[in-house]
Amino acid sequence: MLDVATMLHACGFDVTFVNTEYNHARLVRAWGAAAVAGVPGFRFATIPDGLPSSDDEVTQDVPSLCKSTEETCLGPFRRLLAELNGPATGHPPVTCVVADALMDFSMEAAKELGLPYVQLWTSSAISFVGYCHYRLLFERGLAPIKDVKQLTDEYLDTPVEDVPGLRNMRFRDFPTFIRSPAPRLRNMFWTVRPGSVTITERSVGASAMIVNTFGDLEGEVVAATEALGMPKVYAIGPLPLLAPSSNISMRLWKQQGCLPWLHGKARGSVVYVNFGSITVMNNQQLVEFAWGLAKSGRHFLWIIRPDLVKGNTAVLPPEFSAETAERGLVASWCPQQQVLNHPAVGAFLTHNDWNSMMESMCGGVPVISWPFFADQ
Repeated sequence: MLDVATMLHACGFDVTFVNTEYNHARLVRAWGAAAVAGVPGFRFATIPDGLPSSDDEVTQDVPSLCKSTEETCLGPFRRLLAELNGPATGHPPVTCVVADALMDFSMEAAKELGLPYVQLWTSSAISFVGYCHYRLLFERGLAPIKDVKQLTDEYLDTPVEDVPGLRNMRFRDFPTFIRSPAPRLRNMFWTVRPGSVTITERSVGASAMIVNTFGDLEGEVVAATEALGMPKVYAIGPLPLLAPSSNISMRLWKQQGCLPWLHGKARGSVVYVNFGSITVMNNQQLVEFAWGLAKSGRHFLWIIRPDLVKGNTAVLPPEFSAETAERGLVASWCPQQQVLNHPAVGAFLTHNDWNSMMESMCGGVPVISWPFFADQ
């Protein structure tokens, strides 16, 4: 979303970037007030997310956050728009609302003011179409599954024929959240259940949709998205490559000095491991990953967020640290795009995430993707 905002700003638009109060406070604690000072024509504003106030330096519980924003954020956003359109702001009035798909409560506020509403889908176009056809999987009895043991290769390879806009689909080719057993069939976007109206279905009310992809890669799927009754769809990616350089940053954790360590390593010799800002695991899984890296014999840069281990502090065995001291660096956060662009990095191990894959593609680094379910 910040890449989109900086692209618009570079094109001459006056931009107000809306954060939650929780994330705004984290930015200030991590980087000081200058982090949210903005630049001429680019300012930050906040709305509450509806969850209890907290000074924790952790990613909030995502399902709770999504439920709360959907239920509580419309009123504060309405008031913010009224303030932004006030006579004493020194900025031009709001003429368009651009919102992440998760924040689709803002569509109603935009329509009340007669403003165009443009929705950003940060993942791939095919993931959007896949979500749109979840109902088909319910109707054909493929979902919800009753137990993860059901997910054999044979079951995952079950053909799903006649999916509008998609060819040669199997059950495994749909977004992986559909594989969670009932009643845990939910993801960071919505609870999926027969009869529910999902964010993808509400997207038809937008004036346009912008997607972090490009035509040569997903042109056919972009056309299929429009055929679903979606508004005009624009492929504007890959955002990591196209977004202009900017002093504006949204890193919520303090980063450590990883780049000097990389400078001394041979070209393509380092495995970069980062499971993003949301994925969590238990300490046993962390230790298993640690020994996998140790036994690989490779140099590695491993990012372990302070909240990566669910409910606990990450504890690595002393033997692991001793064995990998000469070829491994463990850090709490790093400037990911700079790391992926570094010649020493030869592979990127991450969770099953489109944005990370796009960043890896832009850096020319092979990506090893891991579809991870924290509760399995």
